[in-house]
Amino acid sequence: MAIDPRQLRPGELCRLLNSTPLGEVIGERQLHRHRTRAGFRVSADGDPARVDLIRYVAWLVVARHERKPESGAEGYQAYRERKAREARASSLSGRDIGELPEIADRARNDRARTDFRFFCEAYFPRTFRLTWSDDHLKVIAKIETAVLEGGLFAMAMPRGSGKTSLCEVACLWAMLYGHRDFVALIGSDEEHASQMLDSIKAELAYNDLLAGDFPRVCYPIRALDGITQRSAGQLHAGRQTLIGWTAKEIVLPTIEGSPASGAVIRVAGITGRIRGMKFKRADGQSVRPSLVLIDDPQTDESARSPSQCEARERVLAGAILGLAGPGQKIAGLMTLTVVRPDDLADRILDQIKHPQWQGERTRMVYAFPSDESLWSKYAEVRAAELRSGRGIKAATAFYKRNRKAMDAGAVIAWPQRFNHDELSAVQHAMNLRLQDERAFYAEYQNEPLPEVAADPDTLTADQIAAKLGGHKRGEVPIGCSHVTMFVDVQGKALFWLIAAWAEDFTGYVVDYGTEPDQTAGYFTLRDIRKTLAVAAPRAGVEGAIYAGLGSLCERTLGREWLRDDGAALRIDRCLIDANWGSSTDVIYQFCKQSAHASVLLPSHGRYVGAGSIPFSEYKRRPGERTGLNWRVPLVTGKRAVRHVVFDTNYWKSFVHARLAVPMGDPGSLALFGHKPETHRLLADHLTAEYRVKTEGRGRTVDEWKLRVAGLDNHWLDCLVGSAVAASMQGAVLLSTELASRRPRRRIRLSELQGMKRAGW
Repeated sequence: MAIDPRQLRPGELCRLLNSTPLGEVIGERQLHRHRTRAGFRVSADGDPARVDLIRYVAWLVVARHERKPESGAEGYQAYRERKAREARASSLSGRDIGELPEIADRARNDRARTDFRFFCEAYFPRTFRLTWSDDHLKVIAKIETAVLEGGLFAMAMPRGSGKTSLCEVACLWAMLYGHRDFVALIGSDEEHASQMLDSIKAELAYNDLLAGDFPRVCYPIRALDGITQRSAGQLHAGRQTLIGWTAKEIVLPTIEGSPASGAVIRVAGITGRIRGMKFKRADGQSVRPSLVLIDDPQTDESARSPSQCEARERVLAGAILGLAGPGQKIAGLMTLTVVRPDDLADRILDQIKHPQWQGERTRMVYAFPSDESLWSKYAEVRAAELRSGRGIKAATAFYKRNRKAMDAGAVIAWPQRFNHDELSAVQHAMNLRLQDERAFYAEYQNEPLPEVAADPDTLTADQIAAKLGGHKRGEVPIGCSHVTMFVDVQGKALFWLIAAWAEDFTGYVVDYGTEPDQTAGYFTLRDIRKTLAVAAPRAGVEGAIYAGLGSLCERTLGREWLRDDGAALRIDRCLIDANWGSSTDVIYQFCKQSAHASVLLPSHGRYVGAGSIPFSEYKRRPGERTGLNWRVPLVTGKRAVRHVVFDTNYWKSFVHARLAVPMGDPGSLALFGHKPETHRLLADHLTAEYRVKTEGRGRTVDEWKLRVAGLDNHWLDCLVGSAVAASMQGAVLLSTELASRRPRRRIRLSELQGMKRAGW
């Protein structure tokens, strides 16, 4: 033989076996002898599969070489060395994936190179089963332009239109053909983005059409057999393929001649770590994202928060569009769903506010049917059948009989989209509208309806954030004689707020925050990482709350608050929420044992609706203290600490009314500082609820409800509690005092003595 394989190192041997006819390596006679050796797959012409024969030849060469140990060891030691080398040779030969298959359909592969629509249809027939709508073709064209030529495009599509699938397939198309070597896939959060990455992984590993036409990418991935740990040691022609296969990143195999060699796709949530995203290749080259695909960058919760929308808008304009690095321009595509007016999607699609995104808004229905009377009858039939549990067969039969008239005037974006028990896309759209009109306009029309009826007295977050008194943080404005505080207790953190009040109930927010203090500019309770448990790692839930209250009260109640004129004030009254979970007992215990017990009082907010007995109708018992929709009952039971109970609905309306009073008028309530953006998070809390006027028991009251389940309203509770504490300290709004004034009864000397002993 011209080449003696016994003189080669294992890596050189593997490269030799992949580039040289086997007959030249081991000789034609040896090759003939091992063609039908047991344990090897045999092809139709009687030759063993090349990859299996390569593994056997590697073992055979090493075994021949081991007959003359170089180490000079004898006996058992020689046996151990021989077995170790055999194991290494077997491992090395098993890691090499051998020759790659040829492209199954080169013409199809070539046609899809610059035709994204054909790529979707040819390789993903199960994903895109229906005929494309005109809106789909617009989106596909924009994706194609973004990948091939660059540019920024934003498109709002109805739910269920396949926009996420298009994003996933666009990532594959960009990488497989080498159009883009680093794709960043951004979702509303990291979990959303990771789910899309899992879908892309499934296509690379199990899509037979992709595997046939892209063997340099899919064959090495399939060779892993689902065991991602193998990726670190996988070889081709004796060289590492350098596959990356993690929960947040895919690095395609490094194969010579592959357009996708070393291409990267990485995922992130829009609020996660995006800045500085880069990838260092084995050759030392550092690559940064050249294409970013953003799929639904907002959640229902963030869409209803102006400050969260603003924060995500800044991320889009700064961190994401700067991913490409200095001197480079990134290409981007964003799919959106408008949840509410002026949310992130609505702003991005506004070509005046964001002309660079070239936004376009699509709908499920561009024109509704003109015959409303027939559809009203259809709705009655449908509702009756659904209530009886018989489905919509009768409604569909009614639609079938009157279809021509009921379809008149309708213009549907995607005629092929309807369910198996429906006859047309028109019926499907009207069923969705009848099911939930509000959800239909938001999710399918991208034209959300107002969430609540317009109330001229309801302030927006922007209006509240702009209600500024100009005083410094922590400074008490002149004219204020009372300083009060409220602590809202939550399992993860304590929310607190301090306010200063004049005698006429003119108020100023002096300071607010959380315990432990959060460094993030915008956060939600759900996302808090610096928790009470972290601050007190050895304590349980109650112990962590107790420790947090101690630290907070020492920092706030134990200091003086300076007024504009130089006077030093202390907090007169601090109420602590005793309603959260199992914290009631620990709150009472803290208020009793604290060094600041004289100003502390547990509090219980009560939801007093229209059907409830108002506080004004409670019969006052001797020794109780009452005020404007609050009362301090007598001490009963095992808790030897007095507490206050107040009407949350009344006081929320009271606080919002104070915020609406213009600056300078008595009873106005303002925030500290000069910059509205400082208070965007506070303003979100203060507008997390809306009022509904309700009648009952001969009276009309405001009932306050959360706009969206799970929204944070903790500083609203704090501001309300601070106002209650101010009322307890003697602050009086003239109009409310006159309205609630009643004939005063005589108080006995024994009652006065009892109140004095109780600290009143």
